[in-house]
Amino acid sequence: MEFLTTLWLPILLSAVFVFILSSVIHMFLGYHASDYKKLSNEDQFMDALRPMNIPPGHYAVPKPSNRKEFNSPEFQAKMNKGPAVIMSVRAPGMNMGPTMIKWLAFLLLVNVFVAYVTSHTISPGADYLTVHRVAGCVAFMGYGLALFQDAIWYGKSWSATWKMLFDALLYGLVTGGTFGWLWG
Repeated sequence: MEFLTTLWLPILLSAVFVFILSSVIHMFLGYHASDYKKLSNEDQFMDALRPMNIPPGHYAVPKPSNRKEFNSPEFQAKMNKGPAVIMSVRAPGMNMGPTMIKWLAFLLLVNVFVAYVTSHTISPGADYLTVHRVAGCVAFMGYGLALFQDAIWYGKSWSATWKMLFDALLYGLVTGGTFGWLWG
C-alpha cells in the first residue's frame, strides 16, 4: 500500500482532470446526444408504466424463472412474439449531486488501480512517456473495455459503445499524462 502514499497526488489530480473532461464532453460537446433513441409515443409509454410502480432496477422482459422455462415452447413463443426488452428503471427525478459523487469515487478507484499497476511495473525516476504509456493503458482498460459487454449481451448500440470507448481513450490519455507529469 506504499504506492498510495507516494502516488496520492496523481491519483487525485487525474481523477479531477477526468471529471472535468467528462463534464465538458457531456455538457458541451454533445456527441452522446444520440446514444439513446427517443420513443415517438414517449408520453403514452410513461403513462402505461407509471401505474405499475416498477421499482428502480434492471429488468429483462420476458424473463424465464429458470433454464427449464427458458427452453419451454411457451417462453420461446414469447421471445419470438416480442418485444424483447432490457431496461433500467431509475427513481423519478434526477439528483445530480449523488451521481457526480459516485462518478468521482469511480474515477478515484480506477486511479488507485492505475497507481498500483504502474508502481509495480515502472521504477521511480522513469521517463514521462514510459509512465504515460503504462498508466494511460491501464486507465483506458479500466474505463473502457467493460463497455463491450453491454453491446454484446444487452443490445446497447455499437455507435454509443464506440463513442464511450473514445471517451475512455481520452480519459486514459489524461490519466497517463498526469501520472507521467507527477511521476517521482
